[in-house]
Amino acid sequence: MDASRTRAFRARRNLRAVACLASLACCLVLVSGCSGSGAPDKAEVASTRAAVPMASNDLERDFQRVIKDVLPSVVQIQAARQLGSGVVYDDKGHIVTNAHVVGGEKVFRVTIANSEEPLTARLVYSFPEQDLAVIKLDKVPSGLKPARFGDSQKVEVGQIVLAMGSPLGLSSSVTQGIVSATGRTVSEGESDGGTGATIGNMVQTSADINPGNSGGALVNLDGRIIGIPTLAATDPDLGGGAAPGIGFAIPVSLVKRVADQIIKEGKVTNSGRAALGITARSVVDDSFQPAGAAVVRVQNGGAADKAGIRPGDVIVKVGHQDVTTITSLAEALASHRPGQRIAVTFTRGGAEKTVDVTLGEQ
Repeated sequence: MDASRTRAFRARRNLRAVACLASLACCLVLVSGCSGSGAPDKAEVASTRAAVPMASNDLERDFQRVIKDVLPSVVQIQAARQLGSGVVYDDKGHIVTNAHVVGGEKVFRVTIANSEEPLTARLVYSFPEQDLAVIKLDKVPSGLKPARFGDSQKVEVGQIVLAMGSPLGLSSSVTQGIVSATGRTVSEGESDGGTGATIGNMVQTSADINPGNSGGALVNLDGRIIGIPTLAATDPDLGGGAAPGIGFAIPVSLVKRVADQIIKEGKVTNSGRAALGITARSVVDDSFQPAGAAVVRVQNGGAADKAGIRPGDVIVKVGHQDVTTITSLAEALASHRPGQRIAVTFTRGGAEKTVDVTLGEQ
């Protein structure tokens, strides 16, 4: 930029600054309730200055109230190779957490809030397909406090939330943020300690989620659990490290559906996960670019079988979502439910075909 353009730019910037200051002065006059010729009333000025600190104090009290109410329901879980968090589900000692926290272990040490003496717990059932698990305390301590659970339908972008858990082993830690988005479909990487699950309708939050937060609580200001913090996004530009301010929690509707089945039946009998009833693998084109999900096996009587999909077909689209890999196929199915009828596009012998499929259940 030459000198004349630089001076012009600075002049425009200075004019804008003057205009902003003039507008600010007008706003201050309007807030104080004075006219152009009068002086503001001292009481009005004092009340205006006190408004912001008062609102800040109210929010601080809300935080403290929620933390005091919910933190006793959040526990630390120590497995042989993993450290994570959990939420007390009922007064019988059931605790819900992530499947990747329990891993392949059967016995755990659980530390509840305000106690340094660990308790023992045993696995009831793990459901890696949705990265959820339930464990049960061998002995239920007096005063164990079950958490209160919210409603996924009432979760909205912009709501203030708190994430509670044991990040990096620091038990009873709390971070704060907002609901950044809802309805996210996220796939976990097995290499990053996840189960490889693809989970739909996840809650995205700006509250920090670090290793050890998994399985803990994402809480609204009503003191109700709205999700189970599960993973943080990674940034390839940071060498695969966590992307600040982008974390994901399993929605409470899914948590309750899975946990209730595990506690009642000892396993998950109704996953709510849509499926085609196939085994498939990712394929690439002549340029070695991802090109679809090739069907290897079709389940007899399954959704794909009934629609006429055969081994050797390459699925390239589900509904309006392109399919280039096994992961993208799982993500496309995660946004649907068993029983839904959806168009599936595939190639066979170089020709493209589309059929309507009534989705089954995984």
